Amino acid sequence: MDLRGKTLIVTGASRGIGRALASELAQNGVNLVLNARSEAPLEEVAIAARGKGVNALTVVGDAALARNAREMVKAAVGIGEFIGFIHNAGTAHPGPFLYELPEATFEDVWRSNVLAGYQIVRFSYPELRQRKSSLAVFFGSGAAEMNVEGIGAYCLSKAAEEHLARQLAAEVPEITCFVYRPGAVETEMQKSGREAKGSGAKVLHRVFGELKERGTLLTPETAARALVQIIQRDPRHFHGKTATYKDGL
Repeated sequence: MDLRGKTLIVTGASRGIGRALASELAQNGVNLVLNARSEAPLEEVAIAARGKGVNALTVVGDAALARNAREMVKAAVGIGEFIGFIHNAGTAHPGPFLYELPEATFEDVWRSNVLAGYQIVRFSYPELRQRKSSLAVFFGSGAAEMNVEGIGAYCLSKAAEEHLARQLAAEVPEITCFVYRPGAVETEMQKSGREAKGSGAKVLHRVFGELKERGTLLTPETAARALVQIIQRDPRHFHGKTATYKDGL
C-alpha cells in the first residue's frame, strides 16, 4: 500500500505508541488526523508531524463520543485521500479485582477500547467503502486471551475489540480490517501495571516487573515502525486476522 499523500486517523496519539506512530507515518508522507484527550501533548505531536511536511489536524476529546468521531472523519475527508484509521487509544486502570471496580472506571476502559472503535467505524465506513483501497486497524493484546488478576476490565475490552475487528472484516470485506498486537511495549500502561495498587497488585507487579527486569520490552518506536511496515507491505494478508510486531520486522 502506497501511503504517501494519503490520510489516516490515529487515536491515542498524544503519547506512547500512538505518538510514535504519528511520527513514523508523517515520516512516510502520511497526512494525519490525530485524537487524544490531552490537548497540549497532542498539539506537540501535530506540530512535529507538520515539520515533516504533512498536514496534521487534531480533534481533542473522548473518541467514544459520536461528535468527536464524526469530527475526525470530517477532518480526514477534508484533507483528502482519506484511506482509514488506526484505533490505538486504550486504558486499563490496573489493580483492583473486576468486581471492585467503580462503574465509572469500568466504563472508561470499555469506552476507550471498544465504544471508541465502534464510533469511528460508524462514521468512517460509509466513506471508506467508496474507496478502492482502505484500511481499519484495531490495537489488540494478548490480554484478550488471558485472565489476569487486576486487569479484568482490560482483558474483557480487548477481547471485545478484537472481535469487533473480525466482525467488520466479515461484514465489509472490501475494507482491509485487522488486529495489531504490538507486543510488550514500555508505555505508561506498563508503568501503571508495575505500580498498581489493589487486590490484583501483587500479580501485576510480578507480571509487569518481570518484563521490565528481563529487558524484553519494546520501544514505542519499534512497535510503531513494525505496524507501518505491515501496512506498506501487504495489509490484505492480515484481513480478518491478527498481526504482531514480529510480522513487521
